[in-house]
Amino acid sequence: MVVRDTKAMIAGMDPVLDPGPWVFAAFPPDRAATLAPSAFALIREDEAVTLILPMDAARAAGADISLPMARITLRVHSALDGVGLTPAVAAALAARGIPCNMVAGFHHDHAFVPSTRADEAMATLRARAASD
Repeated sequence: MVVRDTKAMIAGMDPVLDPGPWVFAAFPPDRAATLAPSAFALIREDEAVTLILPMDAARAAGADISLPMARITLRVHSALDGVGLTPAVAAALAARGIPCNMVAGFHHDHAFVPSTRADEAMATLRARAASD
């Protein structure tokens, strides 16, 4: 069921931690095309194509792997026109000093945080969901 109500999205975010580390890496379009099949996401920017790659694929591609990220999937099926989930997640994590990069898909939103802060981020998001 698609959820649009702000309080329901936050309360039902149901975060789950992906087991593997991810790396954000930028490549020229031709190189990105060869790596795209292993990417979680691909973002075309004027300067380059950003791929979110599993650590092993990023290492093999020669990407800078110095900032491994953890992916936290918010399992609530938030509506694309829903308002409030992203700022609630970002604010909760920012209050703890946890960097966060949000990526939205059709069914779920995904928060990428530094791997070293993954457990703290999960606890923070669970607490935020429970407070609504």
